[in-house]
Amino acid sequence: MNISSIVVQALPKNIDELVEYFKNEDYVDYHLSDKATGKIIVTIEGAGVEEEIKKLVKIQQVPNVITADMMMTYQEELDDAIKELNEADDVPEVLTKENINVKDVVYNGDLKKKDFHGGV
Repeated sequence: MNISSIVVQALPKNIDELVEYFKNEDYVDYHLSDKATGKIIVTIEGAGVEEEIKKLVKIQQVPNVITADMMMTYQEELDDAIKELNEADDVPEVLTKENINVKDVVYNGDLKKKDFHGGV
């Protein structure tokens, strides 16, 4: 599950209308607004980044919204990946062996985009 905060910018005269809109929509959660600056803070949730982007675009397309930008995000899958990296050995097992044949080493990098004649 991903959760992101969105800052919506609008003209101050349109804030009340937009706040009511966001309060009544089920794809977004309204949190606060500042009529003087024309800012509204909402959050969106999604199973992944793709779902969040669809919701962000939907907000951006609301009439009277000047801009809507993602400011902060929490990504559960990122936390899982970080946990996995933190629990992994610092040195791969293959590098701890004293007598290993270089032919037994498997490289998983990407050399397709490399130019071996002077650049990347």
